[in-house]
Amino acid sequence: MIDIKNHIKSLEYKLLHSDFDKSPEIIDELLSQSFEEIGVVGKISSRKEVIFWLLKKDKDMKWTLNDFKTRELTPDLVLATYQATSLGINGVSTKGSIRSSVWRLCSSHWKIIFHQATQIT
Repeated sequence: MIDIKNHIKSLEYKLLHSDFDKSPEIIDELLSQSFEEIGVVGKISSRKEVIFWLLKKDKDMKWTLNDFKTRELTPDLVLATYQATSLGINGVSTKGSIRSSVWRLCSSHWKIIFHQATQIT
């Protein structure tokens, strides 16, 4: 039996830490075609806009995911909530954000269908 909490957490890490220039196939592996996001400034971003960010993000940036929780909404739908903090190459961390993601089981793969981030002030 799959440990859904750790599996979804590993997928969240994969989204944040992958080098999509080297492995662009990961994008289609993880992002649903209908994916959208509400970012930390409240802007709704399309899948295309998020892909652009993923391709341009600082590849040296590392993230920690704390207080990671999952809730099974249906057998094929999971809500993940956590606090994300980014660490720059100089070791300086951000205040972080509270995040939520909705993951759907598509065939035998989990794909993210929605993400929201709220900046911690």
